[in-house]
Amino acid sequence: MSAMKRKAKQETAAEPAQARSPAVSGRRLSKEQLMAVLLAPHVSEKAARLAESGNQFVFRVRDDATRTHVKQAVELMFDVKVDRVQVLNQPGKKRRFGRIEGFRSGHKKAYVRLAAGQTIDFASGVKP
Repeated sequence: MSAMKRKAKQETAAEPAQARSPAVSGRRLSKEQLMAVLLAPHVSEKAARLAESGNQFVFRVRDDATRTHVKQAVELMFDVKVDRVQVLNQPGKKRRFGRIEGFRSGHKKAYVRLAAGQTIDFASGVKP
């Protein structure tokens, strides 16, 4: 392989890595960035059932969040040990507004399983 081809190959390989966002690139996020990964707890009947029986909690997370970032964010914010994280992209639903078709916005959810003996109390800061 000639030196010119090698140089061109190295340049094209380096370009996508520079264009990536920090969350996708795989580098560690700062504490401030980790605090922004979790958007809100996802409240539903399924989430309540999982919290009672499976020691799992469901969160809405940023669209560019990875499993590792979600794990680090939960451990930082709630001071618990995370066993496993599963993420999924929930696509937006197709809706009609009269004659106009549209879409609801989609979001990303994370199912977080805590280690045995660990729990998250969302109501700890609420006054009766």
